[in-house]
Amino acid sequence: MADQKEAISQARVDLDSTSTVDSNLEAFSAPLHRRLKSRHIQMIAIGGIIGPGLLVGSGNALHLAGPAGTLISFSLVGIIVFFVMQSLGELATLIPVTGSFTEYASRFVDDSLSFGLGWAYWYLWVTVLANEYNAVSLVIMYWTDVVPQWAWILIFWFVFLGLSMVGILAYGEIEFWLSLVKVISITIFFVVAIVISAGGIGGQKIGFKYWHDPGAFADGINGVAKTFVIAGTLYAGTEMVGITAGEAGNPRRAVPRAIRQVFWRILIFYVGMFFFIGILIPYDDPKLLAKGSKTAASPLTIALQEAGVGAGASVINAIIITAVISAGNSSLYVSSRTLLFMARNGKAPRILGRVNKAGVPWVALLLSNLVACIAFLSVSSGAGTVYNALITLSGVATFIVWGTIELVHIRFRKALVAQGQSADDLPFKAMWYPYGTYAALAANIFLIFFQGYTAFLNPFSKTDFVIDYILLPVFVLLVLGWKLLKRTKWVRLEDMDIWTGRREETVVENEGVVVKEGLMRRAKNVVIG
Repeated sequence: MADQKEAISQARVDLDSTSTVDSNLEAFSAPLHRRLKSRHIQMIAIGGIIGPGLLVGSGNALHLAGPAGTLISFSLVGIIVFFVMQSLGELATLIPVTGSFTEYASRFVDDSLSFGLGWAYWYLWVTVLANEYNAVSLVIMYWTDVVPQWAWILIFWFVFLGLSMVGILAYGEIEFWLSLVKVISITIFFVVAIVISAGGIGGQKIGFKYWHDPGAFADGINGVAKTFVIAGTLYAGTEMVGITAGEAGNPRRAVPRAIRQVFWRILIFYVGMFFFIGILIPYDDPKLLAKGSKTAASPLTIALQEAGVGAGASVINAIIITAVISAGNSSLYVSSRTLLFMARNGKAPRILGRVNKAGVPWVALLLSNLVACIAFLSVSSGAGTVYNALITLSGVATFIVWGTIELVHIRFRKALVAQGQSADDLPFKAMWYPYGTYAALAANIFLIFFQGYTAFLNPFSKTDFVIDYILLPVFVLLVLGWKLLKRTKWVRLEDMDIWTGRREETVVENEGVVVKEGLMRRAKNVVIG
């Protein structure tokens, strides 16, 4: 036990040291700052899943699967996300490091898996960022097309970069208030949707008529299958809590609170959103974002327009722009921190490991934003096909990342047993382990292969097949290539490092006060944090 305590003490001086950047430290080894508070972690967790994908891209999901189809696919993927977050919460609460599950993969499984996972996760967030550039440019063109789409992408490119260059505390504050605006706005929309459906606004009672005509399913099981990748892409960001834990002031308090509320946030904001747009808009509405669309009205905007609330539609679009700024912030944050970890562990060019005096990895930020310029491909109709393919790949990457999180969690629990440690001593335990963890791992493996099965339908689509599955051999090549190059070995349970990076609970002013929670306070904690 003395050796373990000594190991924990030594681990406190790591990549994420609480000290500020000393002028004598080299930029390549200067630590990130631990200044995120509990409320920041709470809102970053929810802000990461309420982006332009949900507010705009949900229209494409409704078009492909219909109202019942989207509820099924997003509910099923939501259950998977819940168990993935339980696993990640257990690990991130105990070992809060900026590398998060990318580092866990190296320590608990094999360093080669960490290499492949890190680059796949970085690619995921770069494509998400590109999608946000595309979304904001299309939404702004709802008001005017005087300024071309490429110009709006360029303008927001500089806006996102500028916001991302601020320190971590400023980032946390920006995300807190932007996410709060999104939460309040969606809540108001749900109330308005009920009134519209009941006939209080718009002059006609809608009810569930669109579930009968044109129907509840757009393309049966095929439509549901097509939206699994969309669900994976839109849910991407829930695992962001693991990354932010490395820069949290008190992860043992902040991370479990964020994790415990994931289920309710998924149920309220995702399932709730698809339920309401499914009763207000038919899936064959020509204004929905579908393949080949050049204008991208949000389902929320369409619903208000159809009800005769034109001013409300403009407000929704303004909210979408707010969501894009928040999501763009988050995308650059995660992609840059992932690159920073990779660079400082020899898995990416060393230059990407530089940070400035504010603890911001500015080189990694700049590279991530430059690669996101693939968004310009969406402007051209021909290049748009390439752009859609690149975005589709990000959904598959999400399932790979989630599956790996479950794998490292299983390995971690086995190491606890092998090293004579008790899971009862963990500050946060994953719910329903091992059943939920193994089930989520199996579900992610299944979805990796099932999401593209429509390519095999008659007639067989070579293009769709390549788009749906090309990332799998690329990921395997990254893992095997690094393994052969570095001669990495599978980590034995007895040798697994389950101590480095642990932190004792920090007493933070106003965060350790026990307050008796009533119904209103509980509701506030679920929605806002």
